[in-house]
Amino acid sequence: MLNMRIGIGFDVHKFSEGRKLFLGGVEIPSDKGLEGHSDADVLLHAICDAMLGAAALGDIGKHFPNTDERFKNISSLVLLEKSNDLINQKNFVVGNIDATVIAERPKLLPFIDEMRKKISETLKISIEQISIKATTNEKLGFIGREEGIAAIAIALLYSKNSN
Repeated sequence: MLNMRIGIGFDVHKFSEGRKLFLGGVEIPSDKGLEGHSDADVLLHAICDAMLGAAALGDIGKHFPNTDERFKNISSLVLLEKSNDLINQKNFVVGNIDATVIAERPKLLPFIDEMRKKISETLKISIEQISIKATTNEKLGFIGREEGIAAIAIALLYSKNSN
């Protein structure tokens, strides 16, 4: 019997002066970064939450709280790797990830392949198992006013014992 689980993750961060912008583990040229305890990579945070949720392990706040100095300014690629370790301990592996970044700027298309590569390397899966898309919010709301960025992700996990 094939044991599969699906999880969804969402994250949002506001822009902040004096910080670098990281999305999908890639530094994106930008005049502003995102505010957060870690590097504030909304895409990786949404992916972590999707993976952890699929395995019924809670969310990244439970495992990597913003009150813990060990995670101050940490690369979210490390959080992704640790999230992968947690799902592996529950006998799950990632089948695929589908994610969307919602931002008015910067334009992300030139960076998507590099994001997919970093995520696939971190999760030790094929790049073909990672889908990343980018869209705008059509100038609506806080994203449309260029006050922040959001991301949503879905993760399919399957049991390591499945064929």
